[in-house]
Amino acid sequence: MTSAQISPATAPPKFASIGSPYFGILLAVMSVVLILSNIGASKGVAIGPIITDGGFFLFPLAYILGDVISEVYGFKVARKAIFTTFALSIFASLCYWVIIVLPGFDDDFGAAKQAALEGALGPVPQIVLASLLAFLAGQTLNAWILVKLKARTGEKSLWARIMGSSVAGEFVDTLIFCSIAASVIGITDVGTFVNYVAVGFLYKTLVEFLFVPVTAGAIGWIKKREPSYGA
Repeated sequence: MTSAQISPATAPPKFASIGSPYFGILLAVMSVVLILSNIGASKGVAIGPIITDGGFFLFPLAYILGDVISEVYGFKVARKAIFTTFALSIFASLCYWVIIVLPGFDDDFGAAKQAALEGALGPVPQIVLASLLAFLAGQTLNAWILVKLKARTGEKSLWARIMGSSVAGEFVDTLIFCSIAASVIGITDVGTFVNYVAVGFLYKTLVEFLFVPVTAGAIGWIKKREPSYGA
């Protein structure tokens, strides 16, 4: 069978190398989004009957960026991006710890600032642990499913790949994260915990679904400008 007879669905999936500046930009934004969401997640948020945390509006963006990286650059590069993002998140957490333990001024203003820092950044290491385990499992599963589906469908069915991988990745991510982070933000009873998990999963998945046209558009834009895509 010649290469011309191979259908796009059975041909090897196309990916780009990371030599262009686009991957670096995506990785930098993904890392910043995760670090900021880790800080925001230390605050419990109650919007009427809805229980969530302060990072709820940021975290889905990390998954959207993960979808773009997985689709354009492949699973191995996506895995490198996940590990790099987590290394930077751990570094940020260590910096928060150093800032807190450094001796401050003894006056009332210095004491107030110290208390504010401890209250805002003190719980972050536990949140980072939750995020490390959850994001590692969820993003890896998300990237793996997306790339496996791409191997079956080729360049077709991009929307289905994004939506299918997002559901699985977000569920695993939300369940692991909420199980570890719940006590840090003050959730102690089962009903509130179930609310926290359900709201987190449904919200993140809904945001990703709503942004599928944007994600697909960004993927198409980068594919056209990546000189190594499919080479």
